[in-house]
Amino acid sequence: MTDAEMRAPRADATRNRDQLLAVATRVFMSADAEPSMRAIAREAGVGIATLYRHFPTRESLVDAVYRDQVVRLTTGARELLGRLPPAAAMRRWMDLFGDWIATKNGMLDTLLAMIESGEIAHAQTGADLLAAITMILDAGRAAGDLRSDVTAEDVAASLIGIFTVTPRPKHEAKASRLLNLLMDGLRPA
Repeated sequence: MTDAEMRAPRADATRNRDQLLAVATRVFMSADAEPSMRAIAREAGVGIATLYRHFPTRESLVDAVYRDQVVRLTTGARELLGRLPPAAAMRRWMDLFGDWIATKNGMLDTLLAMIESGEIAHAQTGADLLAAITMILDAGRAAGDLRSDVTAEDVAASLIGIFTVTPRPKHEAKASRLLNLLMDGLRPA
C-alpha cells in the first residue's frame, strides 16, 4: 500500500463524517441551547463512539460545522452566480447566510469560547464573507441588477440585523419578507 493510500480516508469513513456533519448542522440549527454530543449521535443514528472517532471533542465538531458553513457561503456565491442572474443569486445567498446564522444557535457558547481563544479566525471569516458578497454585488453592478453605491459591509450589516430580530427557523416567513424588502432596496431605481 502506498503512503497516499494509507492516508486517504476510506469512502465509507468520508460518507460517515459528511453525514455526521450534516446532522450536527441540522441539530445545531434547530436547538435553543447547545445539544449534547450524545443527542447529535442519536439523531445521526450512530453510537457516541462513532461521533467521537470523527470529532474527538465538541470543539472539533463545532469547528468542522463552522468551517463547512463558511465554505458553503463562499463557494455558494460563485455557484449561484453561475446559475442565476446576480440579483437572484444575491437573494438566494441571503438564505444561505441565514442558515449559517441559524446554525450558530446550538453552538454559540462553544463558538464564542473558540473565537475568544483564537481557535477560530473570526476576522478571516468576515473577510471571506465580505468577499463573497462583493463578488455578487460586482456582478450585479455590471449587469445593472444591483445598485452601485451599496457595499458588502452594508449588506452584511443588514443581514445581521434581519436575522437578529427574526431568528431562523422560528421566524422564517418574517425573515423572508424582510430579505425581500432588502432586495428591493438593493435594486437600482
